[in-house]
Amino acid sequence: MAAPAGRTGSRGRIDKRQAILDAAFVVFARRGYAQACVREIAEAAGVAKPTVYNHLSDKESLFRRALQAGADAVLAENLAVVDQLRNPGPDLRAALEDVAYRLLRVGNGERSRALRWLTYAQVARFPDLVDTVTTHVWGGLGEALADRLARLALSGRLQPGDPERAAEQFLALLTGPLETRSRLGAREVSDSEIRALASAAVETFLRAYAPAP
Repeated sequence: MAAPAGRTGSRGRIDKRQAILDAAFVVFARRGYAQACVREIAEAAGVAKPTVYNHLSDKESLFRRALQAGADAVLAENLAVVDQLRNPGPDLRAALEDVAYRLLRVGNGERSRALRWLTYAQVARFPDLVDTVTTHVWGGLGEALADRLARLALSGRLQPGDPERAAEQFLALLTGPLETRSRLGAREVSDSEIRALASAAVETFLRAYAPAP
């Protein structure tokens, strides 16, 4: 069955806007804000330059929306990882290490590193973006992780306490070393390093939150 014309047009506009944002993120990550041009973004998105301006009024709006779309994508990846703790299985340490490893993989991925680099590099021009991006990505992830840890505490598999603080500390044990090893996202961390960081983070976390024997 054919979709109504209005709905088809709306869907096409949404798809085209997403293609522009995806292309903009890639171009900004490659060129930086100052050197990136709207024409190159339009070519990468497969649209005409005026089409970019029809969707997003200027370069600054395009940059802000592209970073927001990048943050949405990173958050979605992280939430999918944390969702594994709904059913951690009998070996909680192994489940936590797997989640820690996968979260580090996301953080070490090209999109996450580009997002951090773009945010930090433009902090003088767009100081609000640091707060916007970090609050969106880490705030949303922290809430989801706190919910999973709270459920584990209720079932007796972790010590009872403040789940938001526990989630914050768990993530700090991952992000702090990753930022140091990656030089704030400037280099890709090896898989063996990621596994070691995940294991060390979970070891420290469980020393504080494992239930007493």
